[in-house]
Amino acid sequence: MMHESAVELSRRIREGELTATELMTEAIRAADAVDPRMNALIWRDDETSLRDAAAADAALAAGAAVGPFHGVPLPIKELTWVAGQPGTFGSRGVSDAPRPVSDLVVDRFRDAGFLLFGRSNSPEAGPMSVTENSRFGVTRNPWNLDYSPAGSSGGAAAAVAAGIVPVAHATDGGGSIRMPSSATGLVGLKPSRGRVPARVPTWEHSIVEGVITRHVEDAAAILDAISAPDPTLPYSAPLPPRPFAEELHHDGPRLRIGLLLDAPSGVPVDPECRAAAEDLARALEHLGHTVEPVRPLLHSWEAVLGFVDVIINSWLWTTPYEDAELAEPYIRARRARARAHTGGDYAIAAMRLYRENVDILAQWGRDFDVLLTPTMATTPPPVGVVLAEANAAFDGPRLTENQMIAFTAFANITGQPAISLPVRMSATGLPVGAQLIGRPFGEGELVRLAASVQEHFGWTRRHPTAAGIAH
Repeated sequence: MMHESAVELSRRIREGELTATELMTEAIRAADAVDPRMNALIWRDDETSLRDAAAADAALAAGAAVGPFHGVPLPIKELTWVAGQPGTFGSRGVSDAPRPVSDLVVDRFRDAGFLLFGRSNSPEAGPMSVTENSRFGVTRNPWNLDYSPAGSSGGAAAAVAAGIVPVAHATDGGGSIRMPSSATGLVGLKPSRGRVPARVPTWEHSIVEGVITRHVEDAAAILDAISAPDPTLPYSAPLPPRPFAEELHHDGPRLRIGLLLDAPSGVPVDPECRAAAEDLARALEHLGHTVEPVRPLLHSWEAVLGFVDVIINSWLWTTPYEDAELAEPYIRARRARARAHTGGDYAIAAMRLYRENVDILAQWGRDFDVLLTPTMATTPPPVGVVLAEANAAFDGPRLTENQMIAFTAFANITGQPAISLPVRMSATGLPVGAQLIGRPFGEGELVRLAASVQEHFGWTRRHPTAAGIAH
């Protein structure tokens, strides 16, 4: 049931073919069956979830107006606050006391009719490309439990891939929607900066809210539901010319697609990842688009270093630790690095990013319309590798993590929309994604392209079985 789209499941509830209580009961059953081995959800309140489902059924029976996703269960990522739920940022150093307020995106989900179902695991405080921490442990990939579902939204991705829920909340500050989607065979749309309202634009406006889905129609329709501008915030993305869900069936123009196969940072690219991008390139060419190799201008090493070492580390200082000595060693090292920087260092780092963004963004629409890359430069790593590398030598080469973020992070710095599509299965049976990066505020083009190849690649019909997660 959970492999159906959230759009379809909610339709069935509204038309009386299914109840919200039945759907929530199935989510609980599926989580009980598979999550003890996978560890996607690290907190649940099944009693409240079932009570909310019963209230949703009663509202529908009474003829109340309901949202487009009425009755569909949705986990919230551990880095996001929900009033009355714990929010520990995945750390032993942060209290599990109930949080006093909800983040704005949670209100948007509830307004759309979603029913909250648990909290999904994340790495501590977010800055890591796998989903492992000392408080809740390791989240494993449902395609093979020896491997990671990537991160930082790995708990969300694992829950969707394993069929616990049809969609899950996720955030993305350097690839954290797209990398887990690639690793678990799902669709990961990172919205444009300012598209989904947030009270605080963290990591110098690079973190965005979104979802991980199996169906492109869910990615589009949920973005419609959570992306209305908020006039109390400093800025909002411009309204799209039509709802994103309408792009699914809209015939757009033939596009010029630039193909980038070499990692901008120079790290090696796994042949499977390169092949995934080439697979998508051929499919798009078959549909009439032009695909040409490109070597786009991207951020300088100085800009990247400023983003990682100054900006992200400074934002880690804001994590509400009760006892920061209980944080992971790599988090303590990053917070110590933040103390060594001045406010002037931060201003220079931010200024360099914004200056370079101008020339980078000018290439979209001038040199090409959409950029196509592998989502990651490596297939999903074995569990434990990335966290161990970070804790052992924060300043070391850390090749695996650098390969994971090689193609994703720059779109967070520029604020562009990007989507990972699960176009390939590796020889070892793990999913491999390819990424499309759109022009500023160009989610509509990405939705059209993704929808046009979904049936060709058939990813909605692929479900994990090799690790015994199927149920």
